[in-house]
Amino acid sequence: MNLQRAQEITESGVIANIMYNGERVYIQHVDQEKGTARIYPLDDPEKEQEVPVENLVEH
Repeated sequence: MNLQRAQEITESGVIANIMYNGERVYIQHVDQEKGTARIYPLDDPEKEQEVPVENLVEH
């Protein structure tokens, strides 16, 4: 995924079909400078992590 699309999804507030390592995730925040996103699995909101945006896949 590219930074622009990740930012669009974050700003829309929509729960899009985004995958990270085979797991559906929610994008909380995108850091344009670092090229990362703060995400968490939809079924485990306590498991936040920061990952490279390029590793996110939209279905």
